[in-house]
Amino acid sequence: MRVLFVASEAGPFVKTGGLGDVAGALPKALAQKNADVRVVIPKYKELNWQVRDKLRFVKWFNVRVGWREQFCGVWEAYINGVTYYVLDNERYFNRDEAYGHYDDAERFAFFDRAVLDMLRQIDWQPDLIHCNDWQTGMIPVLLKFQYKRNDMFYWNMKTIYSIHNIAFQGVFDPNILPELFGFDMELYTNTCLKFDAGVSFMKGGLYYSDIITTVSNTYAYEIQTPEYGQRLDGVLRDRAYALRGITNGIDYDEFNPKTDKNIYKNYDVNSLKNKIMNKTELQKELGLTVDEKIPMIAMVTRLTPQKGIDLLVNISDRLLQQNIQLVVLGTGDKPYEDHFKWLNYRYGNKVSANIKFDNSLANKIYAASDMFLMPSLFEPCGLGQLIALRYGSIPIVRETGGLKDTVTAYNEYTGEGNGFGFQNYNADELYNIIQYALNIYENKKKWNSLVKNAMKSDNSWDRSAQVYLNLYRELTGID
Repeated sequence: MRVLFVASEAGPFVKTGGLGDVAGALPKALAQKNADVRVVIPKYKELNWQVRDKLRFVKWFNVRVGWREQFCGVWEAYINGVTYYVLDNERYFNRDEAYGHYDDAERFAFFDRAVLDMLRQIDWQPDLIHCNDWQTGMIPVLLKFQYKRNDMFYWNMKTIYSIHNIAFQGVFDPNILPELFGFDMELYTNTCLKFDAGVSFMKGGLYYSDIITTVSNTYAYEIQTPEYGQRLDGVLRDRAYALRGITNGIDYDEFNPKTDKNIYKNYDVNSLKNKIMNKTELQKELGLTVDEKIPMIAMVTRLTPQKGIDLLVNISDRLLQQNIQLVVLGTGDKPYEDHFKWLNYRYGNKVSANIKFDNSLANKIYAASDMFLMPSLFEPCGLGQLIALRYGSIPIVRETGGLKDTVTAYNEYTGEGNGFGFQNYNADELYNIIQYALNIYENKKKWNSLVKNAMKSDNSWDRSAQVYLNLYRELTGID
């Protein structure tokens, strides 16, 4: 099985969000199951220096972007059983930020065509091309309407398109079809790519890939509704027969409290006393009251409406009247940042607001906290709750998307479950479920049992990778 995994970012080279984690961990897990997996990403200015030096130059060629001829250099590295290709064009990718530029349509039009041209240049024929999010959405379109029609080299290649967050769709002026891709306007006038008065990269991937996947079972159902579908729900209902939900995992080598070098004291499910040491050490570092008995509630998140920050803002004063500690790490919308800074000022040693991005501190918070909040408005899969479970920090989540699929409500009578959940996007419901969690926390026997349940949850990539591999086999007919 030869699989080309195409993404706009991938660990260990570059990560700005969950896509980078998936594109780093899933190919690694597939390679361990004897698939020939290769990953291709752009060569950004800011690649991880620890792996950048492993790249070696392979070759260069020109890529046609409409009427333009643009240089493309191919760099290669072999890491954790996976071959990585990094495509170089300084005009498009030698910038401080990966996304958010005025010419993103041109940048990723170049990337999508460069990926397909690269296969011919290195003479490698994948059985399947696995595309991810809007930046790669035009690959199935190019493959169907240009490459397969003009070159038998591409004839047997199948495509899978994965939605990681349907809110980001890559919508641009329709003139990009002739200007950047060499198409006429038919794909716009027949509405296959049309979105309002623009064309959508994501819509191309949805219509012209062989199979569509998304990152949890519940999200696969949700995005077929007007509430969650971001106005692409009609397309997804049309292609429901091709839509699958496969829940993400996390890299158990990267996120492992037994070996994590970022935390104060390593531990596992059989040495939970060491987890308490992480709590008291973090309290010292952040200037909180040092007391292992005070419940610590944490969030490691982007401070945006999607993450349910409104709900926490609504109840924060009520919550902080109690003997608890609140630790927040993340950046985002300024009103939210300012609110948590104000809480930090008002409540002193009960609140620590860390308005920054810090992976090392994030791991310390996972290891130290008792509870982990994710009251999301919507959440395709979620990464935070999976890491929290791994580190024994009990997730309190809104039952949506992957949060619903991975967090099972605790039953104090049977002892089953690994977290707490609430259904409606409502501040009072969030407050009430936190109160219930705090009550359970007072019973140390029940709480320790719940922590053990959480840490024994299997959210590794091994299981999900097998589901993907079975899907690849179904699509290609290759054992």
